[in-house]
Amino acid sequence: MPILLIFELIYYFRSEQKAIADSEKAKREALLFQHETLRSQINPHFLFNSLNVLSSLIYMNPENANKFTKALSKTYRYVLSLSRQPIVSVAEELEALNSYIFLMKMRFENSFTFTVNKIADPEKNSIIPLTLQLLLENAFKHNVATEDRLLEIEITIGREYLTVENNIQLSNDVEKGGIGLKYLAKQYTLYAKELIVEHTNHLFIVKVPYIES
Repeated sequence: MPILLIFELIYYFRSEQKAIADSEKAKREALLFQHETLRSQINPHFLFNSLNVLSSLIYMNPENANKFTKALSKTYRYVLSLSRQPIVSVAEELEALNSYIFLMKMRFENSFTFTVNKIADPEKNSIIPLTLQLLLENAFKHNVATEDRLLEIEITIGREYLTVENNIQLSNDVEKGGIGLKYLAKQYTLYAKELIVEHTNHLFIVKVPYIES
């Protein structure tokens, strides 16, 4: 019995050490992901598009130019605030997403629709930061968005998943590189969670699992 007890204690301590090591690895990789995401946001292409829109607004609509500048500032401020936040509430993500949606409205005007369905409480569920923005960027990047062919984006805050879906109308001029869906999926595997990606003839759907805070 004493020998068995010793072996059990050794096994317990080794398991505990492995759990701690895995946790630290997950934190380091999550932090690395945030830095990569930050670099993907602050890049010449993103700045070029934003400044191009801002330049037009300054002459055409100074009031909207002021609003655009504030929204751009809020978007960057949120990204910069994430260095010490491995997860955030869905409510925080949605609040930050408001500024991003405004930027897209100024850029694409009436070429897309965006709706949010709240079935579950967004305050009580958590996800990886910038999940929503990255998924929306993915939709804009790969699809045509014009007034004649509206890009329809819908977010549903369900009880088990947060679902992001858009209609499929693929663009022929898709940019390469950047943070992709596979990188986002990898971050959720660090928390033993899995993104569910579904395709239909007309819809692209991503189901995001919640993470316990």
